[in-house]
Amino acid sequence: MENIALAEPGAQLSIWALFMQASWVVKLVMIGLLCASVWTWAIIVDKLVAYARMRLSLNRFEQVFWSGQSLEELYRTLADRKTTGMGAIFVAAMREWKKSFEKGAKSPLGLQTRIDKAMDLALTREMEKLEGRLGFLATTGSAAPFIGLFGTVIGIMTSFQAIAGSKNTSLAVVAPGIAEALLATAIGLLAAIPAVIAYNKLSSDASKIAVRMEGFSDEFSAILSRQIDEKVAPKA
Repeated sequence: MENIALAEPGAQLSIWALFMQASWVVKLVMIGLLCASVWTWAIIVDKLVAYARMRLSLNRFEQVFWSGQSLEELYRTLADRKTTGMGAIFVAAMREWKKSFEKGAKSPLGLQTRIDKAMDLALTREMEKLEGRLGFLATTGSAAPFIGLFGTVIGIMTSFQAIAGSKNTSLAVVAPGIAEALLATAIGLLAAIPAVIAYNKLSSDASKIAVRMEGFSDEFSAILSRQIDEKVAPKA
């Protein structure tokens, strides 16, 4: 393992100075944790904005859907647009509805099953978008403290090797080496704490959005079921 020279008494203890004095292994750990911290905050900001937009989209769609506008007219409005959330579920169900009637649907049960599957698939895709990259937050929150601790252990071992070589145990000499090693743990916590808090918050928000979309899917399925009974059952 690479040896480092002990710091001179009164050496600077600024963060930059501690980083520059650290061994290359500890530097790599610090750089990796800093990159993880930056990416964590990028994900947090992106998800907060995305969830706010999704909630706004759900509110707008619900207002339009329950305003009394016909399903055919709403479908024509949304069919050629890039839809998200409830709009994507609605379009998927209506597309399957129209395809089935164009091919002459005869079984009410089969048509209802296909529509429900189309909505479930659309819901799954929307949830994948919402929950994307949340796994990185969970991984960072659980692994970053241990990665930082690894850097600290390596740094302290290197410092003790230098102490043994110089046979100087003065606190003024030992403190900078120990401080630069502990800096890795501090950076690990700096990356982990926001990641854990954000993961819990964003997971809760995603679950609430999922519940709203699932509720709409069930309500819309019931609406289509009644229409299927009116159109398909008499023919059958």
